[in-house]
Amino acid sequence: MLSYHLDEHISHAIAKGLRSRSINVSTTSDAGLVGASDLDHLKYGLRESRVIFTNDADFLRLAASGQFHAGIVYCHPSKSDVGEVVRYLALMHDCLGPADISGKIEFL
Repeated sequence: MLSYHLDEHISHAIAKGLRSRSINVSTTSDAGLVGASDLDHLKYGLRESRVIFTNDADFLRLAASGQFHAGIVYCHPSKSDVGEVVRYLALMHDCLGPADISGKIEFL
């Protein structure tokens, strides 16, 4: 089952929704990464086997440059419906394992 790490700009309501479904999720503040670089977030995700959920396209550029990661789920900032995001991430959690997404990017 997947674990998630929410980037700094993601609503805490998403973390709350995932936790209400017993899905393991960390936030930037939980991880002590407030103000940290995107690369630090990717390294944290890799070290902790957490898929990064973000709306920051810089993560896509890092992945394209060859930076390895445990997986990235990218959601364009204009698609910020909390319920839709929670349902999508919960479905991924139920259907995929870490090996299925490691080094890959999913788009919401």
